[in-house]
Amino acid sequence: MDRTRLALTAVAAVLALPLVTAAQHADRTPYGDRFDRFAAPPAAPVAVRIRGAAVEAYDRATGARRWTYGRRGSRPLALYRAPGHAFALWTDGMVTDTGPRRVRWHRAVPGLGAWLAGRPDRAAGVLQPLDAGARMLAVVTPERVSAFRAADGDLRWLLPAKRGCAFDPARTAHPHGVLLLAQPCGGRDSWSQELAAVDGLGKITPGRTPLGNDLPGEGRPDRGGNRVAQPS
Repeated sequence: MDRTRLALTAVAAVLALPLVTAAQHADRTPYGDRFDRFAAPPAAPVAVRIRGAAVEAYDRATGARRWTYGRRGSRPLALYRAPGHAFALWTDGMVTDTGPRRVRWHRAVPGLGAWLAGRPDRAAGVLQPLDAGARMLAVVTPERVSAFRAADGDLRWLLPAKRGCAFDPARTAHPHGVLLLAQPCGGRDSWSQELAAVDGLGKITPGRTPLGNDLPGEGRPDRGGNRVAQPS
């Protein structure tokens, strides 16, 4: 076989390689990420779970993997699933959102990694939805509540704990679309003063005029805020 034929044979083998590996596609993204996609029926119902050091989406009927997502040097501690979103909290304090085809965004929350270090049980309650459709996600730490827009990870508002107090992520409730947070203050205040009430627009106060959380181009024509009536 002459050199030309050998070269053509080698090229054909290289071109055929993607057909062999089409069942799995790996994307390496920033922060030491590895996102692997696996071939599966697009309409099959999907569930998401933590498995080992990765977040995994799988076919509910067959258990076949749809995608897996891992980060070098970190592992997931908590997961919140919403339509089209898989929010994960990692040991290094990073919060991520993963969709069916890619990792959408990463957000580092100050002090969260140090607070979680050696205490994976503390991850319970850190990720909290702020509305029925999970358009807004709250990340609750003892020092503050950080609210991110699910669509793009934009930080929309912050609520610091009162001086001498700390939020307790494990003690929350969701009555009527409101997130109630325990904020213990060392026994100095009554129990009602140790609660904070928030929703997707921030802390709930009488007559507030929040900015809103629409994506650019989706807000009101006058770009005004959302007026919230005082309680009757």
